[in-house]
Amino acid sequence: MVLEATMIALDNSEAMRNGDYAPTRFQAQADAVNLLCGAKTQANPENTVGVMTMGGANASVIVTPTADLGKILTALHGLPLEGKLNATGLQVAQLALKHRQNKNQRQRIVFFAGSLLEVETKALVKIGKKLKKNNVACDVIAFGETEENSEKLEAFITAVNSNDNSHLVTVPAGDQILSDVLITSPIMQGDGEGTSAFAAAAAAGSAAAAAGGLAGAEGLDQFGIDPSVDPELALALRVSMEEERARQERAAKEAEGGEGGEGGEGAAGEGGPSAAPADDAQPMEADEDALLQQALAMSMAGGDAMPAAAPAEAEEEVDDDLAKAMAMSVEGTGAAGASDAGTGGDLNDLVSGLPGVDVNDPALQAALAASLEEDMKDADAAEEKDSE
Repeated sequence: MVLEATMIALDNSEAMRNGDYAPTRFQAQADAVNLLCGAKTQANPENTVGVMTMGGANASVIVTPTADLGKILTALHGLPLEGKLNATGLQVAQLALKHRQNKNQRQRIVFFAGSLLEVETKALVKIGKKLKKNNVACDVIAFGETEENSEKLEAFITAVNSNDNSHLVTVPAGDQILSDVLITSPIMQGDGEGTSAFAAAAAAGSAAAAAGGLAGAEGLDQFGIDPSVDPELALALRVSMEEERARQERAAKEAEGGEGGEGGEGAAGEGGPSAAPADDAQPMEADEDALLQQALAMSMAGGDAMPAAAPAEAEEEVDDDLAKAMAMSVEGTGAAGASDAGTGGDLNDLVSGLPGVDVNDPALQAALAASLEEDMKDADAAEEKDSE
């Protein structure tokens, strides 16, 4: 996966208004630039692409190398068409690449030559040698005035080429769409180090279109799309349809492979591919039933534990209240010297008024009787002491 900074040099001269490439030369160039920018930025997340214009008296950098594809595409709208093609502006592209932020990126210029080159061959060769000296590769896409520019552009590519890192792609006028030709060109395929997924999908879509498949013009008729009117949308539909076709074919192959691998085992008994899901479903249902039973048991255990804990708390409260009542009874008996029957009746009334206390409980009756006996003994002792 190549790490690369790319400057795209656009031809925005007056000659780009010609309609020999649908719909115009400039629009066909814009579609190709959209495709190229998408392929470059998706090939490597750290790749950057810049855009500059070559028409008019001076070359102008519109967007410095950036990874923001939206910024690049926005800059392509509303570009003016002016003057003639100024090929010497390639030196400006080289300077823009020289000041790139990531110095580890390789440098590349993609030059769209869609009109007549008026610069001399000697000057182009000199520029090419300078680019080669600075390790800048250059791809040239020649269309429009292909015959007039062929000799100059071939000399330029020969001068700039180093280890086959620069390419010349010529697209003559006719039925071919510029972006379709660019898809299968070495410019999109890279330097032999792997093709980006975007370019591969686009190439597959283009091949299917050429073969007359669903991605071709006939397949686009069902959507009401005319490739000659909106080639960018047509290309996007081709790529999308081809990706869907590839996905379906891959799924079909995986299904066939799965059936072939399980066919021998399924022939020996009823445990074929269709029976496997049913066998797997039974343990799942059993596990769910076991989990449900466990949850119910825990719920019931928790419900039983709560009522069991409540009486314990009530007994503690009763014990405390009983102790207080007995203490009050003893104090009242000692202070007033009341009769045994009256004391017992008052104590029974006091205990029976406590919440949650059963006065008929044998244990409680025994405790009350013991308390009364002690009170009687204390009273007798007090009387004997007074009589003495």
